Amino acid sequence: MKKTPTYLVALALLAACGGKGDEQNAANGSAADTAVAASTPAPQPAPVADTTATAGATVTDPQIAAIVVAANNVDIEAGKLAKSKTSNPKVKEFAERMITDHTGVNKAATDLVTKLGVTPEENPTSQQLTQGGEQNRQSLQGKSGADFDRAYVSNEVTYHQAVLDAIDKTLTPNAQNAELKALLQQTRPAVAAHLQHAQQLQASLGQG
Repeated sequence: MKKTPTYLVALALLAACGGKGDEQNAANGSAADTAVAASTPAPQPAPVADTTATAGATVTDPQIAAIVVAANNVDIEAGKLAKSKTSNPKVKEFAERMITDHTGVNKAATDLVTKLGVTPEENPTSQQLTQGGEQNRQSLQGKSGADFDRAYVSNEVTYHQAVLDAIDKTLTPNAQNAELKALLQQTRPAVAAHLQHAQQLQASLGQG
């Protein structure tokens, strides 16, 4: 099995996963729905950047600052594509939530790094993240209808599961600034809510 792509590792900084709409959706979903979604075989996900980086990679605060913007942009652009291509109301609603949440966190991230006096530092992770996002969109462009919906949502499930793993194993342990570390810890439950929303949507699409 391929190692977790770098762009998924980087997504652990997505505080956008704190959208209240997703927390409510997750709360309204049943545990059974989540269990079904988790056990449902997903279609082959869209390709992402080919990299050997692992979830245990070390990153600095300035690198994290660059990663967070790139990571949010990846899901914003994927959401825009889904919104324009899908005819499924639930998928469109989810895509709109991704656009709104990740656009909001880009502003919050900018405000935080300005406050902390951190200069974002471009690095292989942020660059590969952007490249992986482009490859993902290119793959999705070639799909339509239910096939597109399943591929998009499956990628979002994988994406947010990797976020949780990276929060626990990489970014929280590596964050040196106390406010940055606190942000990661505070957003973890919301990331889980985004994941659950995506899993419930995946189950509703009848994947498997």
